[in-house]
Amino acid sequence: MSATSCDVLIAGGGMVGAALALSLARGGLAVALVELHPPAVFAAPDGEHDLRVSAINRASQRLFQALGVWEGMRAMRVSPYQAMEVWDAGGNGHIRFEARELGEPDLGHIIENRVVQRALWDALEAEPGVTRFCPDAVTHLDISAREARVTLESGVRITASLVVGADGARSRIREMARIGLDSRRYDQQALVATVRTALPHRETARQRFLPTGPLAFLPLADGRCSVVWSADDERAEQLRDLDDAAFREALAEGLDHRLGAVLESGQRAAFPLRGSQARHYVRPRLALVGDAAHTIHPLAGQGVNLGFQDARTLVEVLLHGGTGDPGELRLLRRYERARRGDNVVMMRAMELFRYGFGSALPPLALGRNLGLTLADRAGPIKKTLARRALGLDSPRPPCRPG
Repeated sequence: MSATSCDVLIAGGGMVGAALALSLARGGLAVALVELHPPAVFAAPDGEHDLRVSAINRASQRLFQALGVWEGMRAMRVSPYQAMEVWDAGGNGHIRFEARELGEPDLGHIIENRVVQRALWDALEAEPGVTRFCPDAVTHLDISAREARVTLESGVRITASLVVGADGARSRIREMARIGLDSRRYDQQALVATVRTALPHRETARQRFLPTGPLAFLPLADGRCSVVWSADDERAEQLRDLDDAAFREALAEGLDHRLGAVLESGQRAAFPLRGSQARHYVRPRLALVGDAAHTIHPLAGQGVNLGFQDARTLVEVLLHGGTGDPGELRLLRRYERARRGDNVVMMRAMELFRYGFGSALPPLALGRNLGLTLADRAGPIKKTLARRALGLDSPRPPCRPG
């Protein structure tokens, strides 16, 4: 049984965990990254799109640029979008955002999760400050005042000053640390698919709020759209079981035929939706980031961007906190104070949107339609909303490519 030591052990090498590992190593810390599943191979830019995509905002893009992985993602496949339209099926409320109104080249990028992870892992392969254990998993965690001791499934034992749980919504690290989770089911499922429509998407993301949940068509660079339909459980199961022709018709009708008929639809999958917050983001010598710390409704596409902001903030605290001990609780609490409040506010805001747009009560229907219309006409308010969503006011990360 071999043994080793490091400054920071990160459990979970997905998008957020890999970005955190690369950032900390670039900052001079010795990092161990433990991941059960090797990242998927990206075969060719003209191959089939993966069902799992993320809307990457400007703040996350800046992180990738600072780490030197953005060009690698672009070489694989990214899909910029220039505009976003949101409207309500229960009225005439409508709002449209355009990149040119903000003086920006785009409003963000739709990127497959596997592309993000693959680019980060390609960079990790050349990073001497990161030791990867894959495929492997943490089976035992013991935390003392001075260090954390971890045992892996392979039998390797690792001593670290800090353990970070970046291992997703069902985090084993969170469970091992006995950190409670406040969670609520939304009684909805996110149905995802890739489709081709009769009319061009014109690099515009579209979202229509239906009584059973929001339907989003996200533009892809090859002319197709990635669909995310967050529907109540009963409706989601109906959609899942439709034959292809009926499913395509339901999609076209759901988007009010804004892109004409849906001509093609590939594989589809459904994922249950829930919102959650870990009761603590940190313990002595332990921190949680990304979905291990929080999950939100996907209607605004902010989930993974919040995770990358967690990583940016934790890097800032660990590299510039001045204590020299990355596992010190006083240091880690700075990270928790900086992130937990913002994440809770975003989760509650998404729940409010979901409730407000899912209600058939006449006062709420009138209010939401009026609110959309007024926000669309009020330039300063719309600009503020857009900048907030894009992360344009976020500081640049304290890490540089090397």
